[in-house]
Amino acid sequence: MNAHIDSLLGRINQVVLGKERQVRLCLACLLARGHLLIEDMPGVGKTTLAHALARSLGLDYQRIQFTSDLLPADILGAAIYERDSGGFRFHPGPIFAQVILADEINRASPKAQSALLEAMEEGQVSIEGETRPLPTPFFVIATQNPTDQVGVFPLPESQLDRFLMRLSLGYPNPAAERDLLAGQDRRDLLAGLEPALAPAEFVAMQQAVRTVRVADALLDYLQAIIQASRQNASFAEGLSPRGGLAIKHAAQAWAYLTGRDFVQPEDVQAVLPGVVAHRLRPAPGITAGNEFWAARILLQVPIP
Repeated sequence: MNAHIDSLLGRINQVVLGKERQVRLCLACLLARGHLLIEDMPGVGKTTLAHALARSLGLDYQRIQFTSDLLPADILGAAIYERDSGGFRFHPGPIFAQVILADEINRASPKAQSALLEAMEEGQVSIEGETRPLPTPFFVIATQNPTDQVGVFPLPESQLDRFLMRLSLGYPNPAAERDLLAGQDRRDLLAGLEPALAPAEFVAMQQAVRTVRVADALLDYLQAIIQASRQNASFAEGLSPRGGLAIKHAAQAWAYLTGRDFVQPEDVQAVLPGVVAHRLRPAPGITAGNEFWAARILLQVPIP
C-alpha cells in the first residue's frame, strides 16, 4: 500500500510544486473521510490542487463555480415539468458526484452555501420532499479567498465546522517557483494526470485508517489538548467534541501515511493546526491568528 501512496503523492506533487506537506495533509483529510477547505489569495494554486486531488484519486467529480447569483437548485437539482409525460421529473444537480470541487465557495450567498450543509454532514440531500442519498465516498474540496477581499461572504461557524481541515498554500519557495515559471503549463499537466488509485482501493485505505490504534495515553493527551482550548482565555469558545474526533481521525490518517498502525503524539501535532484553526474563535480583543494560538496549546500540554 505504501507504493500506492507514494505514487499518489508523487503525481500530485508534479502538478503542485513545493507544497509536499500541504499535499500530504490534504490526502490525510480525505483518508479520514473529511471535507477539505483550502483558503488563500487568488493565484497560488488552490484550484489546481483541488483538481489534482480529484483526478489522482480516480473518483467521479464535479466542479461548481460559486458566484453571488448561484441558487441552491443550481447545486442540488430541481424537478422540471415535462410536457410529453405530463409530470415532473427530477434532474439531479452536480452535488451527485463523489467529489465536489466548490471553487471560491465564499463568493456565493449564505443561502447557496447552506445547500451543502446536509450533504456534508449526512451524505444525503432533501429535495422536493424526498431524501436522496449521495454517492460513496463523498467529499467536498472547497477553495475560498481571504475574507478581507471584495465580494465575499464569510462562512458561518456551522459550515466551517463541517470541514475537517482548513489549509493555506502560501507562496512557493524560489526553487519551486523557478520550476513553475520554466515548466509546462499546469492546465496541460492536469489534463494528462492519470488516476493513481481505483475507487475501491481508496475506500480500502479509508477503512484501514480507522483501524490505526490509538492508545489510552494518546487519548489522555488528546483530551488534555481539548481541555486546554476550553480553558484558554484567548478563545471565545473551546473545541467541541466533534473537533476532538476530527483531531483523532486526522492523526490516524497521518500515521497511516507514514506507514504505522498506531498513533504517536507527533501525528496529533502535525495535523492540529489544520484541524482546529477554523474551529477556535478568538476572544474579543485578541488579534493573533488562530494558528498561533493552536501552537501555544501544544506548548502548554505535556507530551505523554
